Amino acid sequence: MIGNVKRCCFAAMFCVSALLYPCAANAAAVLDLDTAIQMALRNNPKIFIAEGNLKSAEGRKKQAMGQFGPQVVFNHNSMRSHNLRQVETSTGSFINAPVLENFANTATVSLPVITSGRRKGVISASRRNYEIAELEVGRTDQEVKLDATTAYFNVLQTRNLVKLNQESVTRLQEHLKNVQAQFSVGIVAKVDVLRSEVELADAQQELIKAENNYDMAVATLNNVVGLPLEMDTHVNDELTHEEYLKSLEDCLDFSGKHRPELLQAEKAVSAARNSVMAARSGYYPTVNVSASHQWDKDDFPGTDRSNWRVGATLNFNVFDSQVTRGAVDTAQGDLLQREANYRQTRDNVYLSVRNYYLSLREAEKRIYTASVTVEKAQEDYTIAQVRYQAGVGTNTDVLDAQVALTRAQTNYVQALYDYNTSWANLENAMGVPVIPADEVNLVMQDE
Repeated sequence: MIGNVKRCCFAAMFCVSALLYPCAANAAAVLDLDTAIQMALRNNPKIFIAEGNLKSAEGRKKQAMGQFGPQVVFNHNSMRSHNLRQVETSTGSFINAPVLENFANTATVSLPVITSGRRKGVISASRRNYEIAELEVGRTDQEVKLDATTAYFNVLQTRNLVKLNQESVTRLQEHLKNVQAQFSVGIVAKVDVLRSEVELADAQQELIKAENNYDMAVATLNNVVGLPLEMDTHVNDELTHEEYLKSLEDCLDFSGKHRPELLQAEKAVSAARNSVMAARSGYYPTVNVSASHQWDKDDFPGTDRSNWRVGATLNFNVFDSQVTRGAVDTAQGDLLQREANYRQTRDNVYLSVRNYYLSLREAEKRIYTASVTVEKAQEDYTIAQVRYQAGVGTNTDVLDAQVALTRAQTNYVQALYDYNTSWANLENAMGVPVIPADEVNLVMQDE
């Protein structure tokens, strides 16, 4: 209930912001990772779908429990009848039949006292299904958190690539100026100018692609967190490397205790066992007890003449043409499927945890090697430039060094991105719970 109030308040605040800033092109949102995650948890439709499913499961649980509790029914019947035939009086004359009226009230209380396991089976199964729906809310929270985190990191990654490609274009522009200056005084051949121009054009093409990828990444992030797609959203973080301290065994053990899908599969097996119990109840007798009191009279409301009745009903299905046998077979088949699904889910969970953990460690190693490569590539490019300006190096040496530097920088940024996204995917695979913050800091500003 509190969460719904917060969502409504946030939606109202956002609508007011939309009125104050009618032109989305002139508004910008500044987000950090925590803010993006909390906004997604409040606005993403997946959350509302999961909560609606939970509410439905709660209603089905109440229905299951209610059908085995006491039932009180009150019935009122008003009747007025008239027979058109004539009736003979005591004096031998005939008169029209009188209009007859009757008003009756009945109150009945009934309660199943022996259900041969059906009550326990049905109620227990409904409780397990409700718990599965609760876990689905948690799983959805984790999924939305992963979506927001991945979209956020993708903005950081594409922004970094725009920066790297812009630096590459700048370096090539400066180098082209140097080549043109040397060509104008006859030091280098025309081919050096042409080759430099081609390399610059290729770098500009890559920059255009990188800028477009950044725009698409921002739109995707806006979509995940619930902002207008056209809003100019800025992120104020950088991709960094923070050491991950847990071992693979710790991660696997944590996932076995917390991964929602695994817990859901386990509870589904329990629900299926209870359904088998409920189906087998058809082989055994059931007993219901009831009590009723009735009042009736010719005048409304009909509460004078009264009588009461108390009784018990024994139901025993002697022969049902294998209807119960079919229900039991169906329930047992469902149980076999859910047991197999549990084993499959468990294996898939452990496999995903292992894969993401290994990917994280692999990306971590690439961060170290790529950082060293960037330093060496930067030094190599500087030397190639100096040699070319001194007339002892070639244009090809400079361009190759430029390509190598851009590639090394890109590899370093990619390793950081892979490391952070692997971390996020690993936490999701482990089932790390999502704890929503009480407040969201969204900075809206005019540009």
